[in-house]
Amino acid sequence: MAYTKGLTAIIPKHPAFDFFIIPPYVQLWKQREAIDHAHSPLMLGAQNVHYEDAGQFTGKISPVQLIKEIGINILEIGHCERRKYFNETDYTVNLKTLAALRHGFTPLVCIGDSMQEKEFGVSGETLAKSLKIALHVVSAEDAPKVWIAYDPYWAIGVEGIPAEPEVVAEIHTALRGVLVELYSERIGHTIPLLFGGSVNLDNAVPYAKCQDVDGLFIGRSAWQTDTFDAIMNALEAAGISGK
Repeated sequence: MAYTKGLTAIIPKHPAFDFFIIPPYVQLWKQREAIDHAHSPLMLGAQNVHYEDAGQFTGKISPVQLIKEIGINILEIGHCERRKYFNETDYTVNLKTLAALRHGFTPLVCIGDSMQEKEFGVSGETLAKSLKIALHVVSAEDAPKVWIAYDPYWAIGVEGIPAEPEVVAEIHTALRGVLVELYSERIGHTIPLLFGGSVNLDNAVPYAKCQDVDGLFIGRSAWQTDTFDAIMNALEAAGISGK
């Protein structure tokens, strides 16, 4: 709770940005109360969701529960750790994306490539496939409500290798091309593309300056509010705005 209080104090200093946090399930209710008490625009997300509204799915959380009982804004879908450890697939990501849209959430759809795929030069094909399946039968009307996060598996975690900004720019431009192909030039450019892969104070500005990067999905470096505030100050000094 102390973190959320610190974060809500930082947000008014940076009005050009949208902010969100995605804590564990056990913290969601209290975080919602803290955000509402502070009258903060901070958006709250859940780290996962089931795609069915109801049924015999022990241990799963329905989107109905998240929206009605807590008041979640964002649903994180398909994070690389969900894919790696819990058998999440592109196809279940699609089902969850459709469920999120059906209930008025903002789906934050994560896609990524492995180090092996990167070394074999098939990252583009891998990411295009994941993106197209995630957005299967998502209408042109609903598409701008979806956020896409590029989370390279090889850049995430304690042993992650931060990506070169040139690589991030190349991937994001390619992803933008897929979105334009799926929808149109106009709609394809309204869908936010975020980058999340070992973002820190040293690389946040170069990443944010990349073409087609609309925001940053920051993990470990945002855990301490003073470090996060320093990142925000650096971004603002560089004339950057976004998510």
